[in-house]
Amino acid sequence: MKPRRLKPADFLRPAEEVAQALIGCELLVDGVGGRIVETEAYDMTDPASHTFGGPTARNQAMFGPPGRAYVYRSYGIHWCLNFVCEAEGHGAGVLIRALEPLYGLDVMCERRGLHDPRLLCSGPGRVGQALAIAHAMNGHRLDHAPFEVRAANGLHDVVVGPRIGISKAADVPWRYGLAGSRFVSRPFH
Repeated sequence: MKPRRLKPADFLRPAEEVAQALIGCELLVDGVGGRIVETEAYDMTDPASHTFGGPTARNQAMFGPPGRAYVYRSYGIHWCLNFVCEAEGHGAGVLIRALEPLYGLDVMCERRGLHDPRLLCSGPGRVGQALAIAHAMNGHRLDHAPFEVRAANGLHDVVVGPRIGISKAADVPWRYGLAGSRFVSRPFH
């Protein structure tokens, strides 16, 4: 039985709920990708969120309809992928922090210049590079090509911890991971 593809209505919930629900789902971009094993939630009421100060040219996609991509460059180097959540105008999303690579491993290895599957997608910048995420994808629907987001196959044990790589509201426990996964960017404690 083919897994159900997620639709915009699946993202019409608070980011922390969507972030947990995405653990175990599969993300593919042009057929390359894998199982989502780590996410982080962000909301416009959260000082660590790009939307905290309101809409700007950079973050406009985060205020758009749910079920869209928000793509931004981190530290001027890496493209990072977020899934827009909540109602249009709210400004919330889920950062895809890590995948277990399952589809197109050769392509991901070539893009990343390495062959260790554990390191291909273990961090948001690595996910962006392995999946060839580009700013041109900003605002695109997640239920249309090049994206495909498949529902999780069964229930998964989810671990929770504080977000990482941020300086504001770093103690907020909105980082979610697949329990026991060796593909997360950093272990959960």
